[in-house]
Amino acid sequence: MKQTIVMKRAYDPASAEDGFRVYIDRLWPRGLSHETFHYDLWDKEIAPSTELREWFHADPDNRWEKFAERYKKELAGSVAFSALRTTLSDKPKVTLLYSSHDREHNNAVVVADALTSSAE
Repeated sequence: MKQTIVMKRAYDPASAEDGFRVYIDRLWPRGLSHETFHYDLWDKEIAPSTELREWFHADPDNRWEKFAERYKKELAGSVAFSALRTTLSDKPKVTLLYSSHDREHNNAVVVADALTSSAE
């Protein structure tokens, strides 16, 4: 089965085309209520470690590549990431939800890459 993985900010409206929605941040999205934020799974355990997240946010303009490399290593050794892959294996479309304002440099980009790489 060919799986489609897309990324979307948690603040963007949910859509019927989203498929299985996974929120992948450790912290709840600021300003969203539990009644209005729609997701199928909140997987806090695959979020970057607090240390890595804080290190990256201290200088995101200069640390993206190193962050992505370090986060991929965290995911590779993560039981939670392995469990997520299993959970998603029968889902034709997965939408990874994240809170970051930066649509190109965030943990969902790394997770999507890791999921795609592990499927090959």
